[in-house]
Amino acid sequence: MTPKTHATFHEEQQFRQTWVWLFILPGSLIVWYIAIQELIFNNTVGNSNASDTMILILWVMFGILFPIFFYKLKLITEVRNNGLYIRYFPVHLTFKKIPIDKETKHWVRSYKPITEYGGWGIKWGPGGKTYNVSGNKGVQLEFKNKKRLLIGSQKPEQLESAIGQYLKKQR
Repeated sequence: MTPKTHATFHEEQQFRQTWVWLFILPGSLIVWYIAIQELIFNNTVGNSNASDTMILILWVMFGILFPIFFYKLKLITEVRNNGLYIRYFPVHLTFKKIPIDKETKHWVRSYKPITEYGGWGIKWGPGGKTYNVSGNKGVQLEFKNKKRLLIGSQKPEQLESAIGQYLKKQR
């Protein structure tokens, strides 16, 4: 039987920035328009040679599933009594344990998501790997093997403190 774990820090972040939705929704609305015109009204849009099946597939994928995916996408960060856990739902179906007992140091820092990591999400850059959703603050972890991990957070001071408390208990 596994002992119950208690989260001393819990944060959920979602893609709710206006600019993200200004990028996603127009494309989705265009797909809806084409699907309605072609499938319901039998009006050809442009030089469409696509079959009804193809239009239906594109409508389901880009008109329905893609916006739902982004709406549901969230980064969950937890510091538990047995470690640090990350879950990028629905990309990760379960939590990933981050081996912070193998880290040498951690600190709160500001960063430039686009220039350092190429944007938000699960990214790799010259400074290591990052998990982020929005903003430009997070907790930088440096491990004994010299690898680095940045966890974006809207509450970076609390995350850093929870990691520090966990590590004090382990030492």
